[in-house]
Amino acid sequence: MELDAFNQLSADEAQAAIRHCVAIPHWQQSLVAARPFATTGALLATADALARQWQQPELEAALSAHPRIGERANGADKESVLSRGEQSAMQQADHALQEAMQKGNQAYEARFGRVFLIRAKGRSGEQMLAELQRRLQNSEVTEQQEALDQLREITLLRLKETIQ
Repeated sequence: MELDAFNQLSADEAQAAIRHCVAIPHWQQSLVAARPFATTGALLATADALARQWQQPELEAALSAHPRIGERANGADKESVLSRGEQSAMQQADHALQEAMQKGNQAYEARFGRVFLIRAKGRSGEQMLAELQRRLQNSEVTEQQEALDQLREITLLRLKETIQ
């Protein structure tokens, strides 16, 4: 979608246009309310600034829409389609790597009580597994911040791909 078209949508239409970027309605509403944007750079800067305010409640809300790494997202909605594309490296990984990721996911969830989140786009299955194993050593506070950073990266990538 062109930036000018996004700027001209009604608030409901604009929110619907970016809903797939992250399951945090307040972020969506705040970004829509900040329109019009003169450039995509201004849009992304505002989106980033809003995302840097996220804390534990926003992380929990967003994780409700993210499948585990290595699990295929079901559905035909835009977020599921994006997730399948973003995680294609893990979907194409060999059985041993997929099994190691599944065990890593279980260990992560047992340790932190939430789904492991990583920007999968541009990473190999091996890189994602290595990051999971590294992050298992994090403290709760450090890991929450890393998960929020990854969520922000995912969100901004999706927004950048949506509005040009």
